[in-house]
Amino acid sequence: MTKNNINVDKYILEYGKEEEATIPILQSIQNDYGYLPIEVMEAVCNASNIKKSRLYGVATFFSQFKLEKRGKHIIKVCKGTACHVKDADKLLQALEQELGVPIGATSPDGQFTVETVACLGCCSLAPAVMIGDKVFGKLTPKKIKVLLNEFK
Repeated sequence: MTKNNINVDKYILEYGKEEEATIPILQSIQNDYGYLPIEVMEAVCNASNIKKSRLYGVATFFSQFKLEKRGKHIIKVCKGTACHVKDADKLLQALEQELGVPIGATSPDGQFTVETVACLGCCSLAPAVMIGDKVFGKLTPKKIKVLLNEFK
């Protein structure tokens, strides 16, 4: 993606050029790309009245926005009390080992990004993970490895 072929007109036309459009524009960019490419954010600043400091400030303040490309499948590992007591840390270790990357990173094949969350709200299934919008519970390190194969 080069600066010459980035078209941000659709964001400006839909949300406007002013600072109050910052969050909707960022949400739309992330929906389109899966993250916030720097080149696209700079093109928005050049085509609008939104300052770079404002755009980057909002993008880095809210955890929903991601500045780095993420995997096709986002794995959220619950770290709530019930999951913690049921060895969620062992699931994290198994994921790190199986994917070959630390928590928060994306697998080399671009398929998986692993994150931790405070609670998935399904304590009776502890330990639990969410992949995309599906919850999987009562997992073990062996089961998590089998589960990964279903998404490859």
